[in-house]
Amino acid sequence: MQDYKYKLEKASKKYQCPSCSKKRFVKYINIETNEHLPNEYGRCDREINCGYHLNPYKNGYHKNNASTTVVNLQRLKPIKRQKTVFFPKEILYKTRQNYNKNVFIQNLLYNVPFPFNEKEIEKIIALYHLGTISKGYRKGAITFPFIDLHNNVRTVQVKQFDKNNHTIGTDFLHSIMTKNYIKFNKKLPNWLKEYNQNDTKVSCLFGEHLLNRYPTNPVALVEAPKTAIYGALYFGFPETATNYIWLAVYNLSSLNLKKCTALRGRKVFLFPDLAEGGKAYELWNKKIDAIQLKMQNTSFKMSNLLEKYATLNDRKKGKDLADYLIQLDWRHFKKD
Repeated sequence: MQDYKYKLEKASKKYQCPSCSKKRFVKYINIETNEHLPNEYGRCDREINCGYHLNPYKNGYHKNNASTTVVNLQRLKPIKRQKTVFFPKEILYKTRQNYNKNVFIQNLLYNVPFPFNEKEIEKIIALYHLGTISKGYRKGAITFPFIDLHNNVRTVQVKQFDKNNHTIGTDFLHSIMTKNYIKFNKKLPNWLKEYNQNDTKVSCLFGEHLLNRYPTNPVALVEAPKTAIYGALYFGFPETATNYIWLAVYNLSSLNLKKCTALRGRKVFLFPDLAEGGKAYELWNKKIDAIQLKMQNTSFKMSNLLEKYATLNDRKKGKDLADYLIQLDWRHFKKD
């Protein structure tokens, strides 16, 4: 029986990758001692542009460092699964303000090539429960809550954007709050201590809460929340039954069967970002073939729109659907 005492660290801290030198490296730890393995063991989360991953189970490290102590039979008992702790809704509600300080929202109103009207922006804010970080080192950032089918808030992603709505910083609200409590020597509230123990924070689709509200609409699935927001603004809101519900998985590697089970019975169209050599498209295409076998009453189709028309430079930059849409006049997409 294989021993799984080496696992990728769950903490949000990242280290310098030994391959690309970017600070995007997640290290393996020994879960018995909570100590890191040697620096070369880990995975770079720049999956397309780097892809470095040294697994201690693949190169014999686990055999060379196997424990010679007597096995404690108590440790062979099934581990009781920890109950998932959700993000308090009252804290989510506190983010629903100060949109005049929200760089992403203000850009949509004033700085994009074809600014949106206030009515459209108000609708998108309400639809996805978008919010604002009003103070601190992420001041002006937008909050993207991941809310599941049962309206539980699984996590709240925080994204900082520049005046062109390009990402300049990424965080999570629970991480920001934890840092603030520690900085001012304050005791963490019980819910936050328990929430930080969740194995997976991004455990549902962005926009998943809309599926019950609009039970028959087709779904457009993209990588990032920003792209989902742009998709809804351009192609229309799901109040019309033929319009897509725009959802996001979080990032390239987050597409999996567990998240896709929420889409059961739907027609789903996938729009992966660009990558050199079509690697992102190929990865999602391979994953979705496997998911389709497990969900035969659901239709998954890959869009090759970007793959057909993208330039080599666009692939190198890893552009997404949002990068193309924002250069177009959204009013031309609206039906008379």
